[in-house]
Amino acid sequence: MGQDKAAEEAGLLLGQPAPGVAEVRLNRPDKLNALDEATYRALTEVFASLHEDPAVRAVVLCGAGRGFCSGSDIGAMLKTTGPAARARLQRRHAAVRAVYGIEKPVIAAVHGPAAGIGFSLAMASDLIIAAESGYFQQAFTNVGLVPDGGAIFFMAQRMGLARAKELVMTGRRLGAREALDWGVINRVVSDEALQDETLKLASDLAAAPTYVLALAKKMFTATCAPSIDTVLEIESFAAGVARASADHREGVMAFRDKRKPVFSGE
Repeated sequence: MGQDKAAEEAGLLLGQPAPGVAEVRLNRPDKLNALDEATYRALTEVFASLHEDPAVRAVVLCGAGRGFCSGSDIGAMLKTTGPAARARLQRRHAAVRAVYGIEKPVIAAVHGPAAGIGFSLAMASDLIIAAESGYFQQAFTNVGLVPDGGAIFFMAQRMGLARAKELVMTGRRLGAREALDWGVINRVVSDEALQDETLKLASDLAAAPTYVLALAKKMFTATCAPSIDTVLEIESFAAGVARASADHREGVMAFRDKRKPVFSGE
């Protein structure tokens, strides 16, 4: 698997760190790997390609620079409304579906923030290894929105409703150790060991009977009710309503102006 120039220009680096292992690295470090429209499209296309590549037997998803992914690039939020906003959300959904649905094991290696849809992408992976510096956050209330990227679906599966509601409603950070205690992630390692530990696990999975692992993934998916598709459709409706609110506009403007938002509940 060679480097893809279009993917690189969209903010992804592709590599093969070990036989049978593909690495997809989010590469917008100046934005803490916040995702824009080009990155969402590239993620969808890259994971579709990896799905079809028989030489790829396990995938590592990680981030360059100081963190895994700080969420969506917030700069375009006020510029996108109505049908365009729904189409934008559907592009995010396509990326999440591509990660969740690939018939190969995916390991998310998280250091620094995995926030917003970055948290969703980590949870869409099969396994999560976090560095001590890693933390997870759903801070959508800060900009007057509901969680996106299937976050509600994944959080309910990984931590249960009570804990999921706490994180969504308070927007607080969940540190790596607490995430491990809650069953959200699989391992915590030092920042220095994150790359080596992730690659070792990915290599072990790549040497396994990966077709059987793919069948097991389908069986796990079948146990989830409602389905990811149902939750994403409800999310699209809720996000559309939230985007039309005065509180959303206030939240985004406060973020832009670097001040505390004053919400009216409207």
